[in-house]
Amino acid sequence: MLYTHATIITVDPARRIIEDGAIYVRGNIIADLDATSILRRRYPLEREYDLSGHIVVPGLISTHTHTIQSLLRGTADNEALESWLADVIRPLQRSMTAEEASVGVQLSVVEMLKSGTTCFLESMFLEHHDFNQLCLVVQDSGIRGCLGQMAPLPTSAENAAERSIANVVHSWKNWNGAANDRIRIWFGALTPGLAADGRFKEMTAAAHSHGIPITIHCAETKLQYNSFVSLGHTPVSWAESVGLLTPSTVLVHMVHLDKSDDIPKLAASGAHIAHCPTSNAKLASGIARVPELVAAGVNVAIGADGAPCQNTCDLLQELKLAAIIQRSISNNPRLFRAETILEMGTINGARALGLADQIGSLEVEKKADFIAIDMRKPHLQPCNNPVSNVVYSATGRDVTLVVVDGQLIVDRGKVLTMDEEAIIEAAKQKSYNIIQRAGLTDQIRSIWPVHQPR
Repeated sequence: MLYTHATIITVDPARRIIEDGAIYVRGNIIADLDATSILRRRYPLEREYDLSGHIVVPGLISTHTHTIQSLLRGTADNEALESWLADVIRPLQRSMTAEEASVGVQLSVVEMLKSGTTCFLESMFLEHHDFNQLCLVVQDSGIRGCLGQMAPLPTSAENAAERSIANVVHSWKNWNGAANDRIRIWFGALTPGLAADGRFKEMTAAAHSHGIPITIHCAETKLQYNSFVSLGHTPVSWAESVGLLTPSTVLVHMVHLDKSDDIPKLAASGAHIAHCPTSNAKLASGIARVPELVAAGVNVAIGADGAPCQNTCDLLQELKLAAIIQRSISNNPRLFRAETILEMGTINGARALGLADQIGSLEVEKKADFIAIDMRKPHLQPCNNPVSNVVYSATGRDVTLVVVDGQLIVDRGKVLTMDEEAIIEAAKQKSYNIIQRAGLTDQIRSIWPVHQPR
């Protein structure tokens, strides 16, 4: 298939932008990439998909999300992280059945695909929510997923830590590389402090012996930072002590870091950061020191986080906030350029997931993962700098086409691989049931009076 007449932002090593460009997809690979006139001459018999008026960018990569949490959207809007978790999110997640969790995953995947995310990292899939169902949704939907299964479980549960580590290894043997290598299995590590350090060391030993990457929440709040200090650690020294400070680890949030030691250690280790600015802002956790991290050479990527603390899976909106929030606290309008932010949402995400040789930029012989944004709208015109328009003006609602692994998954805004209407209807009912079962209806509803029809 030839995708023609687009402005193509390649994010390749030369950072080329090709006007009136075309992509030739053969199988699941980008076989050629050049001006439309050139590729039409080279491949005169190929079918064409006309993308006039569109900007094409590499598929967006979300390096942190909780897929079941789409069912919990809007349930904990005015809480700090600790009460957000203890009083609302954990009770709701505990009451959620595996069937309900699967609907949540489907809703998240539909939303991600429609808004341009082609690859995501599930951070912490809970044991009772049926990890196989998560894998099946990814397999059938066509999205690319790095799927973190929770381990170790808290030490209060008998044999739970050992069992959970073994479960991840089992899932890795069964699913890693499945769906034409669209599925990768990860350890979705428990939050620090919820299990003994020895359990984390057992997990990292198993991960390193099998070559399984790890993702973990860390240093999200000041309270968490103080907890590390009380143990004689900084967040990064703790991560190093349990074997997490490696190039195969994605550390999520990392908002509160030691000013002298943490950033140089991170840079030297090759570990990656998943920056989630909306989640950190909404939960009042703080603002990560991204300029210092980037200046030190740390690979920083972008994550949408879960629906209760971000309210959307739209990574384009997350990119915009990632840029402007740093300017607001630094009084420096040069932090960051739109080009740097788009790198965070594409090639940096691919590096974090160990997939930079396959996705994250549009290059010949890489996987055909890309999206098209319809620029023929008032809020996207004029388009003097296409990168600026993508980062600062576009939202996920402007994405009309999504190709993953060479397959057309979203066409003219419609997901071809999933029944969007049925998923939405199921999600509404399942969410209502979960909230009722957890006894949180009164706590979650609006403070304004709601009048029900008689």
